Amino acid sequence: MSDGSPDTNTWRASAPGRVNLIGEHVDYNHGWVLPMAIGQRVSLDARPAEGCWAIFESDGAPEPVRLDLSHPEPQATPDWGRYVQGVVWEFIRVTGATLPGFHATLHSDIPQGAGLSSSAALEVAVATLLETITGHTLKALDKALLCQHVEHTYAGVPCGLMDQAASTLCEADHVLLLDCVTHEYRQVPFEDPNVVVLIANSGVSHQLADGAYARRRQECEEVLAILDKPHYRDVSMADLGKAHERLGPVRYRRARHVLSENGRTLSMVNALEQADWMTVGELLYAGHASIRDDFEVSCTELDYLVETAHDLGSEQGVIGSRMTGGGFGGSTVTLVHKNAVARVQSALENAYRDRFGFSPSCFVARPSHGAC
Repeated sequence: MSDGSPDTNTWRASAPGRVNLIGEHVDYNHGWVLPMAIGQRVSLDARPAEGCWAIFESDGAPEPVRLDLSHPEPQATPDWGRYVQGVVWEFIRVTGATLPGFHATLHSDIPQGAGLSSSAALEVAVATLLETITGHTLKALDKALLCQHVEHTYAGVPCGLMDQAASTLCEADHVLLLDCVTHEYRQVPFEDPNVVVLIANSGVSHQLADGAYARRRQECEEVLAILDKPHYRDVSMADLGKAHERLGPVRYRRARHVLSENGRTLSMVNALEQADWMTVGELLYAGHASIRDDFEVSCTELDYLVETAHDLGSEQGVIGSRMTGGGFGGSTVTLVHKNAVARVQSALENAYRDRFGFSPSCFVARPSHGAC
């Protein structure tokens, strides 16, 4: 941690949303994940203000978040204020910094409820702003862990570390391989300019705090308790097969997804490093089938987007497709050859509109950089 004082009376910070190429629902199950930052970000502009108040205004919220810095304790705020308040209080607790009064304006172009980790981006952006204001700089991984703690404690979502780590650690033209046990990570090149990620927001808003996410996590923890294993890395497919009756069909499927998804994530790293796009596509489709059938967090709309992309096939420029994020709605990621993007996007939008009566919101992404 370093001390310093800002040499300007205005401050600016931003942090990106993310998509996860593969490794879904394994970050809290001792696995490996492979996210990338996207160009859509949460940005904060701040200036000094009189008194002991931190005021956050958002262009998408009717009322600001006002925090009395002289009393670092829970205060009534709008829903999005839980994330802001949590980061402010945890930052003060961890760093011992004294925050001056300031007034911050927030802007985000990350679609809400699209499974693109807008909440983690908000947390990381606020933490980065506080670093800038106070001169107390956290190590990047420590900042991600602080923000994950906020998500658990203030928002009530028992998430893994992936979203906050991606928003903090990602580099342009790379995806992030994160080991969710050791927290070791490395940047995996995604440098081919002729391959892009087409993100399609289904328009079905997901809510992870409604209990479904927590139930999946509880089911996965129950598997380890039944098998008397500390980590999923100590579990094999043979172990699952022997314990099938004790686990029951639901817990068995949850665990099968975790084990198979960990294998797919490591295989994806090898395929990307070799630019083996055929294998990349096969892994994406297999990952979606597993998250749909074994973990059961997809939905009809997401399945239809993936099926439509699959039917277009490689002859139309599609490499592969799957849902991304926590599920229960949100978005899909489809890897597409750059010269086919317009054709593929149009096909997805038209097919989806014919089926559901409205078009998905689509945009193209390349791996971007983390918080700054």
